[in-house]
Amino acid sequence: MSQLFTVIQIVISILLIVCILLQQRGAGLGGVFGGGGEDYHTKRGLEKTVFIATIILAFLFLCLGIVRLILNS
Repeated sequence: MSQLFTVIQIVISILLIVCILLQQRGAGLGGVFGGGGEDYHTKRGLEKTVFIATIILAFLFLCLGIVRLILNS
């Protein structure tokens, strides 16, 4: 059972990496220092779907990690 959770968590982690890499990278280093906030826009279409999928996959990854921790102890 633990091996199944491990495989599922690996698949989710790969999907999570893909979703993060698909997101738009518009600001560059300007966003790190507080600049680049002038280009606010709402997420629509595929961008919104990828954003929501990233949140769901991160939540599932966290939950599976907690379940594996509980099962292994």
